[in-house]
Amino acid sequence: MAKPVIGIIANSHLLNDQYPVQAVGLTNIEAVAALTGAIPLVVPALPLVGAVSDLIEACDGFVMTGGRPNVHPTLYGHEPTDKHGAFDLDRDAVALPLIRECVARGVPVFGICRGFQEFNVAFGGTLHPEIREIPGRMNHRMPPDGTLEEKFEHRHLVSLADGGAFHRVLGAREVLVNSLHGQGILDKGDRIVIEGYAPDATPEAIVVDAAPAFAMAVQWHPEWNAANDPVSRPLFQAFGAAVASFAKH
Repeated sequence: MAKPVIGIIANSHLLNDQYPVQAVGLTNIEAVAALTGAIPLVVPALPLVGAVSDLIEACDGFVMTGGRPNVHPTLYGHEPTDKHGAFDLDRDAVALPLIRECVARGVPVFGICRGFQEFNVAFGGTLHPEIREIPGRMNHRMPPDGTLEEKFEHRHLVSLADGGAFHRVLGAREVLVNSLHGQGILDKGDRIVIEGYAPDATPEAIVVDAAPAFAMAVQWHPEWNAANDPVSRPLFQAFGAAVASFAKH
């Protein structure tokens, strides 16, 4: 029996600062390959690649990856400012309808960092461009200095809702995670349920209410050292189990 296929949404980059490419971080590919039992497939975040329905026919689940460009604020009713950073309208055009269609069809979908924010916008929520400027919030951005290991090291706890999906998957009410994001949820979307918060009340773990399959997203980066991390490993394994079930039935 063929292995299921997990589509990993790519991001736009410039190779050598001039040649446009679509790329996925190796850690995303490694996490899917090592922990889900599925074949990772890089999916260009370009509308010309095909309709959302075509992508869903090709894959049994999707990972909505992190990325430097942010969801364009006009897609949630806000005006763009310098604080919103760079944008990628092509990824917006693929990711937002793909998330909604995955939920509607029961296709497992896992959101990471930007993917977490896309979940919220896809269901009518809004984002804050710089959550560290909200009174009482900490700086969740990537540390400017240090090695990659230091940038991705654990930085804060996340408290999880008792009996929620994350509690069931992780078997804990509190987990330790990394933190590499500037934006965050301002107003949650209509079907978004916040199940995890950082100590400063920043939303960190969400699910889609009444989704027929795995539809979970995290604001941190579980793909980093996923095979050895006690939080990342069960998340990817649970996602993989949902993908296998979808592919079988």
